[in-house]
Amino acid sequence: MSQVKESIEVDVPVTTAYNQWTQFESFPQFMDGVERIEQRSDTLTHWVTKIGGVKREFDAEITAQIPDEKVAWVTVEGEAEQSGLVTFRPIDPAHTEVTLMMDFDPEGMAESIGDKLGFVDRQIKDDLKRFKQFIEDRGAETGSWRGSI
Repeated sequence: MSQVKESIEVDVPVTTAYNQWTQFESFPQFMDGVERIEQRSDTLTHWVTKIGGVKREFDAEITAQIPDEKVAWVTVEGEAEQSGLVTFRPIDPAHTEVTLMMDFDPEGMAESIGDKLGFVDRQIKDDLKRFKQFIEDRGAETGSWRGSI
């Protein structure tokens, strides 16, 4: 199992950053390699990704969700094994630190080499930069889900 952890400061309040993160179907707008996400229930999402030419489909279950604090998930079915946690920490009323931590199991030699070369770390860092630009350019979230899991 490999691990990655990246953080970024976004220039929006914690509620805005958190609310946008709960809009999983918007992830393809800022996550490279994510083709589609379907929110199937409050706790289940279906992902279609294509990274490095490898297409995968999997379901992820949200295992914990606390408004303005965190969202955690684990894959439950499909072609990827991963779990993760994104946390939101208010820096001040207008700025938030977003931290994304993932555990994943690279499959095959190409993915193992890419992981060792830091490809996944760079991918996560770049995705967070695109999230920052996405939410700051909008200035407001595209929606929200404020329930707790």
